[in-house]
This record gives sequence, structure tokens and C-alpha cells, in this order.
Amino acid sequence: MFSQALVVRADSIARHLETVFLFTKNDVRTTLIPVTIFALSAAHKYDPVHAWQAPLWIWLHLLQFNIANQIQDPEEDRKNKPSRPIPAGRISVDSAADIRWVMVPVCLMLSLWYGTQALLASTVFAVLTIWYNELNGDKMGLSKNVLTAILYGCLEVGGTIAAGSCNSCIDKAGALAVALSSTAFATTLHAQDFKDEEGDRLTGRRTLPTIFPKAARFSMMVGIPLWSFGLSYIWKLDTLSTAAFIAYGAFVGSRFVMYNTVGADKQSCKFYSVSRNITWEHIEVKLTMYLYQLWYSLGHLLPGYWRFFYGV
Repeated sequence: MFSQALVVRADSIARHLETVFLFTKNDVRTTLIPVTIFALSAAHKYDPVHAWQAPLWIWLHLLQFNIANQIQDPEEDRKNKPSRPIPAGRISVDSAADIRWVMVPVCLMLSLWYGTQALLASTVFAVLTIWYNELNGDKMGLSKNVLTAILYGCLEVGGTIAAGSCNSCIDKAGALAVALSSTAFATTLHAQDFKDEEGDRLTGRRTLPTIFPKAARFSMMVGIPLWSFGLSYIWKLDTLSTAAFIAYGAFVGSRFVMYNTVGADKQSCKFYSVSRNITWEHIEVKLTMYLYQLWYSLGHLLPGYWRFFYGV
């Protein structure tokens, strides 16, 4: 009897843990891994012993945001993303909301352990999570881009501090890396909105591609190679690597203008992320986003390049 009850309890715990993980599953490769790479690359006093703490800090904050986001419109998820925990029936909206608000003090207390900078990043993250989700900050294209970029920057700050040695903080180079990464993200984030442009128009969601379709595409063609050049110059990339990074950025950016159908947008995204296992299903559905993610992920490595060859 006791062993049977123990097995049942273990199964129940495993199911609950799986449910919690499923809230963040889709963002492991697109957010958790890239931001962890950035944190390990940008950390001033990188400590291998503390390296695992960076993804833990990032994941807990990502969980806070994702639950807040997924309790807003479960009916939409039921139609478009039925595998998420709420539409799949693994947890109720009320129970998810309870976890969402419990995560705020949990994240704040964890951040307090790492010092003032991490606590400030966690506080800003919590406030902007409310703005983005409960106050509908994601409904406008420009507001969505700015909020998402700042939230992303908060994850980078906290992860970078957690990856360092005890009582570490972000130095000038790390702060510059976060600022550049967040700004680049804010000015190119609408890359992922092109593939959903038709659906956004039907639902009335205002994104940059629906508000300024031609300007949004032109901004990608100009912005990505310009950012490639700027980041290469700032982080003192060698000539060959600079040329390759700029050429790749020009290739990615030009596709948004040269191939302006929904199918082409999905194809253009393939090379954006090194953080996904690309299958033919992914190629058919979200190839455009992958192009952009690969370019952005490569940019995450540049602060580490500078620290290795020029920094401390």
C-alpha cells in the first residue's frame, strides 16, 4: 500500500512539473537558450560553477511572463495552440493565475540574492509583464516591440549577473551589450509579425507590418545589415568575420523586400535562430523567423568575442 501510494504521489508530482514546464516549452529554444548564451558571453567575471544559475534565473522569469500571457485568452489558445497546459486541460485558468502571482515574489527573492542590479531587473520585469499582459500593452505594434525588447533586456541583465561570480555586477561592457541587444531587438522584432500579417489584419491586431507594410519591410532590408556592421565595429570583429556577418545580414534583410508573400516570409525566417532543430514541418511553417533568429543569435556571441580578445 505504501509503495503504491508513493508511486501515485511521484506520478502526480511529475505531472505537475511537466505542466509547469509546458508553459515555457515553446520558448526554450527561442528565448532561454539564446539569452543564456548572451549571459555567459557578456558576464564580467564568468564563473563556471555559477553558470547553471543563469538559465535558472531566466527560466523562472520566463515562466512568470508566459503564465501571465497564457491566462489572458485561453479560447484563442484552444484554437491555435491546443497543446498549451490550459487548453489541454492540465490546469485551470484560476490555478494558473495563482501560480502567476506566486512567481512574482519568488523571482524577486531569488534576485535579491544576487544583489541590487538583479533585483531591479526582476522588478522592472514584473511591472512590464503586467503592462504587456493585464494592461494590453501587446496590442499596438510599437508598444509591443518596445516592451518586448525591455523585457528581453531584463532577462539578459539578470542572467548575466547570475552567471558571474559571487556579488558580481554588470560592468560597462556588459551594460553596453544589453543596450545594443535590446535596441537591435526592438528595431527588428517585427520580423516575426510578417508571417502572421493576414491573420493580424483579420483580428484587428495592430502590428508594424499591418500599420506600415512597405516601411516595415524596407526597415528590415536596411536595419539588419546596418546592425550587422555596427555590432561588428563596436565589438571589434575581425575583417573576414565582419564581412561574413554583414553579408548574411544583407541576405536576411533583403528577403523581406524581395519575397513579400506570406509563404516567402515563412521561408525567409529559417536562418534567424541557431536554437531550433529545423524539420520540414518547421520549414513549411516558420522558416522566415528562423533566418532572423540565427542572425540575432550570432550577435549574442559578439560580446564574448570582445572579452576574449580585448576585454577583461
